[in-house]
Amino acid sequence: MKIIVLGAGYVGLVSAACFAEFGVHVVCVDQSEEKIAALLRGEIPIFEPGLDDLVKRNVQNGNLSFSTSMVPAIKEADAVFIAVGTPTRRGGGHADLSYVYAAAKEIAQNLSRYTVVVTKSTVPVGTGREIMRLMREANPKAEFDVCSNPEFLREGSAIGDFMRPDRVVIGCESERAAAVMRALYRPLYLIETPMVVANLETAELTKYAANAFLATKITFINEIADLCEKVGADVQTVSKGMGLDGRIGRKFLHAGPGYGGSCFPKDTLALASTAQDKGAPMRLVETVIDVNDRRKKSMAARVIEACGGSVAGKTIAVLGVTFKPNTDDMRDSVSLDVIPALQKAGATIRAYDPEGAKEAAKLLNDVVWGKGAYDAMRGADAAVILTEWNEFRALDLEEVKALLKTPVLVDLRNIYKPEEMRAAGFTYSSIGRR
Repeated sequence: MKIIVLGAGYVGLVSAACFAEFGVHVVCVDQSEEKIAALLRGEIPIFEPGLDDLVKRNVQNGNLSFSTSMVPAIKEADAVFIAVGTPTRRGGGHADLSYVYAAAKEIAQNLSRYTVVVTKSTVPVGTGREIMRLMREANPKAEFDVCSNPEFLREGSAIGDFMRPDRVVIGCESERAAAVMRALYRPLYLIETPMVVANLETAELTKYAANAFLATKITFINEIADLCEKVGADVQTVSKGMGLDGRIGRKFLHAGPGYGGSCFPKDTLALASTAQDKGAPMRLVETVIDVNDRRKKSMAARVIEACGGSVAGKTIAVLGVTFKPNTDDMRDSVSLDVIPALQKAGATIRAYDPEGAKEAAKLLNDVVWGKGAYDAMRGADAAVILTEWNEFRALDLEEVKALLKTPVLVDLRNIYKPEEMRAAGFTYSSIGRR
């Protein structure tokens, strides 16, 4: 089979490489000449474990190629996947679909045979219908079907999520289109991956519903953590007790500074905005958004309190700035709230992140970047763990204490145990524990 993937961003590049690994012939297209030139040189524009090897292997075996134009490949393509960005529009929570619609029109203008057009981008309910309308308007003679095939990729483990997913969701209107999609995902049938086939609207909404529910779980346990601190309970034990209930599950019950990243903030906003427009407001999701925003903004106050009520004239070492480990993604990271707030309060920031420093430097001003965790902590008045990279899980505490001017550690990811840290001589604070 032959497909085109439009968009060489996170979703597009991962999907293109993984389909190529399935044995599909994939052309990954992006309008950015700079990005395509870099990919042709073997340079991967994002950090995702294993992606560089996957791309290299499939380029070498001929299954994966890159281009700035879909035109040469579309004549033989069985499907075209739209995997362009859908950022939040300025001035509201709605998704900006201009890139999606532009891609749909371009596809229609170049179709010469039956093709399945698949939205891989996360799009609001009704987008598939609008794509149909725009394509028929652009080319009334075109023969095509539109499908929705939302992605459920977690940054840092995206390849595994694609190759061994919990499920594949397909929204389509014809058996002909469904047959093409089943053929593309045939390798997953061999491992008995559940396939959820529905209409366009159901598939589109499933993605938003899943992300909103996970964001709600995170926000719920964060509020439980705040209560734990007031009553002397331990949020990690509460989470364990809850998560062992099969109806609830253990995942996404880890208290922390609030969710960020490329999906949850954008998708919860888009879902809430769509629900308002349709006259079915989602008060729970709206509250989740508000609580999470407030939480992220409140984290700097925790650091200031741990430092005796003031950070004026002090140096704070920040360990980890990406929104989660195993990615260089800075989108809606809590560091974008914490670091500027600490700087405004008079602190000097020394920071280290294993992969995110380059992207973070574009967004954060006046930060001194360390060469490693210990380098960032040298001479600092306190250290803050913002992202739970593995290399921060087994720090040499004696060395940390020797490097810091005062042994203050604020652990916003609950990596260490309070009793052990206090026994080691640290002034230690974490989330939902005493």
